[in-house]
Amino acid sequence: MKKKTNKIYIIDVTNRDGVQTSRLGLAKLQKTMINMYLSDMGVYQSEFGFPVTNHETNYLNANLDLSRVGLLKPMILQGWVRAIPEDIKKAVELTHVKHLNLSISTSKQMIQGKFRGKMNKKSVITTMCDACDTAKKLGIKVFGVNAEDASRTDMDYLIKFSLAAKKHGASRIRYCDTLGYDDPFTIYERIYTLAKKIKLPIELHCHNDLGLAVACSVAGAKAAIDAGVDTYINTTVNGMGERAGNADLVSVLLAIMKSSGFKRKYRLDSRLDLSKSWKIAKYASYAFGVPLPINQPGVGANAFAHESGIHADGALKDRRNYELYDYEDLGRGEPEIIDTGRNITTGEYGGIKGFRNVYGKLKIKFKDDTEAKNILELVRYANVHTQKPLVDDELLFIAKYPKQAKKILTVKP
Repeated sequence: MKKKTNKIYIIDVTNRDGVQTSRLGLAKLQKTMINMYLSDMGVYQSEFGFPVTNHETNYLNANLDLSRVGLLKPMILQGWVRAIPEDIKKAVELTHVKHLNLSISTSKQMIQGKFRGKMNKKSVITTMCDACDTAKKLGIKVFGVNAEDASRTDMDYLIKFSLAAKKHGASRIRYCDTLGYDDPFTIYERIYTLAKKIKLPIELHCHNDLGLAVACSVAGAKAAIDAGVDTYINTTVNGMGERAGNADLVSVLLAIMKSSGFKRKYRLDSRLDLSKSWKIAKYASYAFGVPLPINQPGVGANAFAHESGIHADGALKDRRNYELYDYEDLGRGEPEIIDTGRNITTGEYGGIKGFRNVYGKLKIKFKDDTEAKNILELVRYANVHTQKPLVDDELLFIAKYPKQAKKILTVKP
């Protein structure tokens, strides 16, 4: 087989699309922790929020600060806006963001059903091009163009739209299977055709309405690589997202790293570290308040469980009999210890003695009482903010980055 020279990159959209899950969401501190875990995992980019949404402003700017001081590097932080000049102007006014994704609907259904006569196929392209020009003028470093409902968009029009975006400076086209309408065969054909025509990297954004988000994501990525361009797969941690969710981060990585059709045949961004999977999946489950399904690939409680006689016997003789990959690959295997004795915690009503006890166990020392009291105050606000007991990594983050933590916790209506 001819060696593929282009790469597959991961752009995680948990903090943009995942948090749009109906009746759920993340506090700004929790979104920051997700960014930290994603960066530690080697994810190429996090679509970390909405620069034109006022309650996101402090969180976004604080995370950009964290990137500048090295905590979130080299991961790129990208914002999402509508592909209209007004949104880009407001994004630049409110935040320091330098990477954007510009989104507009392209299917006949949405042009007619959403815009209701306010826009047509021609004006969609004109508006998108104006947005691209505005982004360049205002100093946006890199921007992609998002074709919402691309899977239901006429291919000739999608090509015309994409070529116009390329001409006006777009770095890539996001092909959105917004309703999970594609299957692995149709998305391969469409992405291959699109990539061959426009010769621009393709970003895959697949929803799971038919249970095919992961399959469509990897099939679309294969098509882009086969057509000779780089590709970017959009994921969310634990597959969170609107309706039935998005392509699950860990499942996508496993499919590319371990499946017969991809393993050692397609190049995945070398920075990605699968061993961080267990940690980020557990944290996202806790933060969202959604238990991991018992049969979740890689990180579910039964992902490495064997009961039937034939399976148990085979796994004990040689794990490869019934395990395609090792639990250690995902960072699993360490025992989880639950303390059933005395438990001192700190939170919104915590005092200085309990606070010092908690941080002492984390090996954090404060230079004086003033610093300790300032961090305690931030911890109190953080607990009000999340309404969940703070995990160790959250407590450590607040102590190490109090300036940014204060900004993240500040929301002004």
